[in-house]
Amino acid sequence: MSKQIRWGILSTAKIGRTAVIPAIQQSERGQVIAIASRDESRAAEVAAELNIPKAYGSYDALLADEEIDAVYIPMPNHLHMEWTIRAARAGKHVLCEKPAALNEKQVSQMIEVCREENVVFAEAFMYRYHPKHRRVKEIIESGEIGEVRAIHANFTYNNCEDKDNVRFQKNMGGGSLYDVGVYPISAARMFLETEPEAVTVHALFSPEHDDVDMMASGLIEFPNKVALTFDCGMWACARAEFEILGTKGRIELPKVFGWENSDIPPQIIIHTDHVTREERVSVSNSFVLQAEAIADAILDGKPLPFAPEDAVNNIRVIEACLESAHKRERVQLTSKVPVF
Repeated sequence: MSKQIRWGILSTAKIGRTAVIPAIQQSERGQVIAIASRDESRAAEVAAELNIPKAYGSYDALLADEEIDAVYIPMPNHLHMEWTIRAARAGKHVLCEKPAALNEKQVSQMIEVCREENVVFAEAFMYRYHPKHRRVKEIIESGEIGEVRAIHANFTYNNCEDKDNVRFQKNMGGGSLYDVGVYPISAARMFLETEPEAVTVHALFSPEHDDVDMMASGLIEFPNKVALTFDCGMWACARAEFEILGTKGRIELPKVFGWENSDIPPQIIIHTDHVTREERVSVSNSFVLQAEAIADAILDGKPLPFAPEDAVNNIRVIEACLESAHKRERVQLTSKVPVF
């Protein structure tokens, strides 16, 4: 067996415990050897629960461990920049939860430092690694649904009663656009392979939740007169749907951002000329595929499917969405980093 990446986990956050850590442990080229928390007893508890050999009572202690090759950072959004940079300075490769940081300047600085230190940086949009998305691109490129005219997407759930949740803390980078709005926006950019020109967003800023956006609805304008209409929220019925509308048909992805590791394969539904067919792609755990892609990049020098600059372009759109929602006006986007 080829060398494995030895991972350290900075935080005992739920997404790490329930999804990312088990996925790394299931991967062929990764193992989790340490986890850190500001509470050493909590780190030890999770380490015992998930069969992780080492537990640290501080993040710096984990970064000082010379046996660790890479770290996963599932901290609150406002801490992503600081600990990505600290990890890079310690010579660790970085997988950072989405959104990579709170604004374009922060993400650009993170990527710059990672490049200076010659470490891999990846934003943890696990869904993008699933093979069904490559198949969707093939269908679009085949011309089966004609020219793409519009994309419609949503990602919502209801967690409004959990008032202490970090997602409802404004100074921690809370809000639905940062938490779930990033998904339909990143997916539209991925499928269209181009960057937006302008955004118009309306949001529900809730005084009960530190004035973060608990719901947002928007229009994202792309070149060639194509647009994404979307809504995202943390105070609405749960759903995660995606539709690509063409001149001859449409593609429907009923559970586009889900944990696709169940017994039921993910589905792609194609509607054309009053005929509907369903394609099923192999059951794959997107978190495992993400871990394997990062291991390939670190061990073999294989380029990641999504360049670090993709994180810069995505957060630029989110910033514009928040600006539009606050000002109640259309916001144009001018600069961008080439990634496609």
